[in-house]
Amino acid sequence: MKQQSFFHALNIRHDVCVGCSHCIKVCPTEALRVKEGRALLYPDRCISCGECYRVCPFHAIVVEDDDFNRIYDYKYRILLIPSVFFGQFNKQISKEEINGILLDLGFTDICPVEHTVKVLSEAIKQYIPQHERPVISSFCPAVIRLIQVIFPALAGNIMRLKQPLEITTHYLQQLYIQEKNAKLDEIGIFYITPCAAKIASNKAPVGENESPVTGVINMKNLYNRVCQAYKQKNKPSVEFNTLQVSAREMKWTLTGGEAENLAGFRCLTVDGVNNVIDILERLENDEITGIDYLELRMCDESCPGGILVQGNRFLTAARLRGLADTAPMENSATDRFNDYLMQNMPVGEIQPRAMVKYDRDMATALKKMEQARRLKKQLPNIDCGACGAPSCEALAEDIVRGLAEQNSCIFMQTQHQKEGTLSSESAIRIRESIWGKDRFTGKS
Repeated sequence: MKQQSFFHALNIRHDVCVGCSHCIKVCPTEALRVKEGRALLYPDRCISCGECYRVCPFHAIVVEDDDFNRIYDYKYRILLIPSVFFGQFNKQISKEEINGILLDLGFTDICPVEHTVKVLSEAIKQYIPQHERPVISSFCPAVIRLIQVIFPALAGNIMRLKQPLEITTHYLQQLYIQEKNAKLDEIGIFYITPCAAKIASNKAPVGENESPVTGVINMKNLYNRVCQAYKQKNKPSVEFNTLQVSAREMKWTLTGGEAENLAGFRCLTVDGVNNVIDILERLENDEITGIDYLELRMCDESCPGGILVQGNRFLTAARLRGLADTAPMENSATDRFNDYLMQNMPVGEIQPRAMVKYDRDMATALKKMEQARRLKKQLPNIDCGACGAPSCEALAEDIVRGLAEQNSCIFMQTQHQKEGTLSSESAIRIRESIWGKDRFTGKS
C-alpha cells in the first residue's frame, strides 16, 4: 500500500488574511505560522480539523469542495445524506420535502449514509477481540490524522475497517449493477459533508489508494439551497419516500452512536479536540486500562459540531435524537449484500507521519530533536505568539528546521540588543519578516 500524501481541504486566502494570529493559537498540531503578515500552513502537519476555520474573523480560510455540476457527468446521480443534515431543519419542513427538493436539484436517487451501520457493527464486534485494545474508532478522519502526526505510536490501534460512508457506497454500486444493469462508470455517488476532514479523506483516504465515493458536497451550501427553495414555496416536482434507517443507525454520527451499537464491550466516548488529545496522551502513557473501544470525535457533539453544519450544534443533535425516536428499531435492507460488504470492509495499514518534521533519517532526527529541546530552554516559555509561532516549543522546532531564527523571539531580540549583538535595524527587519512591513506603518 503506497502512503498517500495529505490533501488539505482548507486553504488560506492570502488576499484576505491579515495575520491576526487567531488560527495559530487553536491549531492542535501547530501547523500554522504567521510570515510576512499572513498565515502560512505547514502542510505536513495539517489534519483538516477546521479549528482555524472556526476562529478566523476575516473568513480568510475557505473549504475546497467539489463542483456541484460534476453530478451531471453521471447517468445515475446518487446523494448520500448523513442524518445530521436533517437535524439542521426545524419541524416546519419534513424529510420528504427536503428529499424532494434535493431530487429537483438534479439527483436521481437518495440514500442515508448510515444505511450499512448494522453490518459494520457486526464487523466491529468480530474485530475487537482479535486486535490490541483499546481499538480506536476510524470514524473521524481528523482523529486518524491527529494520531498519525502527533501520536504515531498509537497508529496500530486504529481500527482498519471502512466506515458507513464507504460501505454504503459499495452497497449502492452493487445494487445498481445488479438491479439496473448499470455500469460502474455510470454511477456517481456524492456525499454531503459536515466537515473539511471528510473532504480530505475522500481525496486521500488513509489505508486505501482511492475512495469509492465520487465526490463531496459542502453541507452548508446545500443546506442554504434547500432553505431557499423551500422559502420560494417551490413544491418538489418529485414525490419521494425517505429510505428508512433504524434509530441506532441514525444516531451513529452522534457522540456515543458507535458505543450504542456495541453492546457487550467496554467503550469510552470522547468528543472535542482538547478532550481527544487529553485521552490520547493518557493512552500513550498507559494511563487507560480496561477499555475495549475508543470512540473519538474531534468536534464537540460530534458531527452536529462540524464546521459546515448550519446552526447550533446542541439543537442539531437534539433534533436528530428526536428524529431517531420515530425511526424503526431494525433495518435489514442490506442483508443480501452482507457477505460482499464484509469482504470489502478491511483497509490497509495506517502509517504514522511523525519524525518527518525533523528529518527522515532517524539518527539525524534525534539529534535535531535534542537541539530543539536545548533551544526551548533558552526561550521564555510564555507562548506569546509574537514570533509568529504558536508556542516557544514550536519556535524551537522551526529554528532547528531552518524556518526561523532565534531572534524571531521578541525577548531574545531585546536581550541581544542590550548586549549589542543585534542592531535596531536588524530587529525591525526580523519583525517585518514575521508581521509584514505595513504592520509597523499603520497601513495594515
